[in-house]
Amino acid sequence: MLGSRSPGGARVSDALLVGGTSEIGLAIVRRLAPQRVWLLGRDPDRLAQAATTIDAQAIEVGLLDADDVPSHRQAIDRAFADADGFDVVVIAVGVLGGQAGLDADTDEAIEVMRVNFVGVGSLLLESLRQLRQRDKGTLILVSSVAAERARASNPIYGAAKAGLDALAQGLSDTTASSGVRVLVVRPGFVKSRMTARVEPAPLATTPEAVASATVAALGGRAHTIWVPGRLRLIFAILRHLPRSVYRRLPL
Repeated sequence: MLGSRSPGGARVSDALLVGGTSEIGLAIVRRLAPQRVWLLGRDPDRLAQAATTIDAQAIEVGLLDADDVPSHRQAIDRAFADADGFDVVVIAVGVLGGQAGLDADTDEAIEVMRVNFVGVGSLLLESLRQLRQRDKGTLILVSSVAAERARASNPIYGAAKAGLDALAQGLSDTTASSGVRVLVVRPGFVKSRMTARVEPAPLATTPEAVASATVAALGGRAHTIWVPGRLRLIFAILRHLPRSVYRRLPL
């Protein structure tokens, strides 16, 4: 069955959002305009509220905790079986804590690394296994420019995102000759609930802007995008600066 055509030109019937209450993820799904949507997340009340913000013929919700790795395969397999596959899977899961580096609470720092790399990495693997079985579909991973190079202001979050980003890039290469595509999205600072208590960085963006750029990219062949696009050049320079210079920057 052919679905509606999104503003970016991608034809989508069924979409799965892993991280079903994510503002960025929901903005992407709304922009895709699929006929049927599955939302997976850990808070049933927030999932129910998120479902009211989507205009689709059918919306299904299910419980999934990114930190409960043993449950991931069953939850992802069930969603794929119920939908008979997805055109697009969006993974938009993460926690921001641990900004204080060495001074961060130990439990909080470990949670950031565990959820953002191990938990989301597990969801990435399980989703890609399902897509590969069907030899079709696109997986969109919401990463971060923090993955480009860990900064003194958020080394724990940056390191976890770097690990996840590298995993996605490597898995993307393994599926390059198949009908499965991986699109890694690296936003800069996004004004959202998660960052409400953090001072906005230069070139701050919004969930809607990230969604617009993401869906537009589906019409091309990009495997990685930066939002806003100017960050690609900025971080290309930052990535190659000598550490003696980089560590003195107010990042």
